[in-house]
Amino acid sequence: MRIDFTKMHGSGNDFIVFDGSAGQALPSAEQLRKLGDRRTGIGFDQALVLEKPRRADTAVFYRIFNSDGSEVEQCGNGARCVAALLYRRGQASAGAITMDSPAGLVHARVQSGNVVSVDMGVPNFEPRNLPFDAPARADTYSLDVGGQKVEIGAVSMGNPHAVIVVDSTDAAPVETLGPAIEKHPRFPNRVNAGFVEIIDRSHIKLRVYERGAGETLACGTGACAAVAVERRRGLLDASVVVRARGGELRVNWDSPGDNIWLTGPAEVAFEGHVEV
Repeated sequence: MRIDFTKMHGSGNDFIVFDGSAGQALPSAEQLRKLGDRRTGIGFDQALVLEKPRRADTAVFYRIFNSDGSEVEQCGNGARCVAALLYRRGQASAGAITMDSPAGLVHARVQSGNVVSVDMGVPNFEPRNLPFDAPARADTYSLDVGGQKVEIGAVSMGNPHAVIVVDSTDAAPVETLGPAIEKHPRFPNRVNAGFVEIIDRSHIKLRVYERGAGETLACGTGACAAVAVERRRGLLDASVVVRARGGELRVNWDSPGDNIWLTGPAEVAFEGHVEV
């Protein structure tokens, strides 16, 4: 089976995007893992599959698969890349684009150059909606990880996130604490673990260990989750620059109950095809 794909990235968070609307079988989880290998395959954090719209008021339905082959609900930078690609192909006019995903509708705005904003919806802090094993909603939860107590915030951005404040993202134990939190039994569907360093009320640094992909150079839903958790705690303003290892993103969230917006670059690296 031949797959024609477009390799894209948003602040270093990289994807392959391919058409799955022609009725052909999708690659298996094993095939996706092989394609995701950065030495022997194409290499990507997530694979985005474009399907025919399931609603008349949308341009596309997209699905998201991690580099370990698992399917997930949402991807902020991936949504921005899909919108940019539709615009590049002439399948969506400049301005508003409405897309559909396993987590629901996503509204996008293609701006000048390669900048794309997406509406990531209202952050959901209810533990059962992540899902997360907790008796009630709280600003902070104590998690027992390997015999040590870790304080986290928890929120769903269409996918589950645990947010940990650290003194320095450079020194944060992302490689060890990240996978331990990702697979913690209180998160039955696993969780993305974000390590946030608050620089000031409008700037943070962020590293995210993504479930099914490991640490990525940027994470769009992770950026939204970090801002939502820390703004709810009263530590951040409505507009925040998020500095990831792969570049900068901007998150805007006026107040709880409002939709949160993610803005940043969405770029094409190259196009190709592969036999699987």
